[in-house]
Amino acid sequence: MKRNAVYLVLVALLAGCSSMQDLMQGEKIQYKSESKQLPRLEVPPDLTAPSRDDRYAVPDIATHGSATLSTYNAERGGALRASTSEVLPDVAKVHIERAGSERWLVVPEAPEKVWPVVKEFWQGLGFLIKTDNPEVGVMETDWAENRANIPQGPIRNLLGKVIDSVYSTGERDKFRTRLERGKTPGTTEIYISHRGMAEVYADNDKVNTVWQPRPPDPELEAEFLRRLMLRYGVEDARAKAELISKDEKIERAKLVRAANGSGSLELDDAFDRAWRRVGLALDRVGFTVEDRDRSKGYYFVRYVDPLIDGQKAPDKDKGFLSKLAFWRSDKTPIKAEQYRVLVKQSGSVSEVQVQNKDGQPDNTDTGRRILSLLHEQLK
Repeated sequence: MKRNAVYLVLVALLAGCSSMQDLMQGEKIQYKSESKQLPRLEVPPDLTAPSRDDRYAVPDIATHGSATLSTYNAERGGALRASTSEVLPDVAKVHIERAGSERWLVVPEAPEKVWPVVKEFWQGLGFLIKTDNPEVGVMETDWAENRANIPQGPIRNLLGKVIDSVYSTGERDKFRTRLERGKTPGTTEIYISHRGMAEVYADNDKVNTVWQPRPPDPELEAEFLRRLMLRYGVEDARAKAELISKDEKIERAKLVRAANGSGSLELDDAFDRAWRRVGLALDRVGFTVEDRDRSKGYYFVRYVDPLIDGQKAPDKDKGFLSKLAFWRSDKTPIKAEQYRVLVKQSGSVSEVQVQNKDGQPDNTDTGRRILSLLHEQLK
């Protein structure tokens, strides 16, 4: 009995040392997805097989008559430089651009090359990829918990090794990555947007809980942009410097209401920048972007308004994913309606309008709510 007690004390002390080490490292994110196993990263079938690396090939003495180090280096140097340039793009051209509080990463590579890198980036951080749509340029992770937010300590660390599910933050996050072809040919713009949910009590007795949306966290978005910059070879000091907030304290979007009840947003931006800002706002709010037509200025989205049906607390024994749909009725599921979000140049500014699936201005309560949600993100 005493031996078991001593053993538990030693394990607790070791766990405490491990916990202190984690705190000293200052880890901000440590995500754990709901699923226990990550999918295997597969190479798309249309990619060509990598060429054979011949950096260590033996020089041909019969051809050159001798095998000197200088001759060998001269022959292999060009191949080595070419191989290195294929791994990473020009690091000096990887940079952050911004519009007010919104930030995105610009990489000097085509979207076809950036896509698999971004996918591997999220999977390497422990996320599951829920949406993988390269045709639209949208990639979205599954819901995951940031375990770094759990208070550390010897007891928590000891129990966590045995039954880690005992500890939970009551918060879940997911991230959407959107790729756009950059203004400069041969470049890609990478946008990362955050969505969060928090578990709250549904009644005063604190028996049942529901999951409700949390505001987007720009700091989390910036942290992942920084890490993605490191993935592309940018030094950490430069990445942090580029992400320092330089928010402009000016109104960048104005809500305009017409006499007939229709409304629109007026953005103090040219079309190119307005198009990008609206796309990021749609991601942050959580719209499902099914398609887009930049030449006509259309985003084709689906949206379920949580206010059209009473919020019904889920059963206590339902899982996390079931609780996420806290506004849905078990008997009558709500169908996501399709809308068009139009962005168009209007003189020196840009106009944003919400339309129904037929392309007519949507003057319903839901249409006005969509416009208000966009205004909150763009102002």
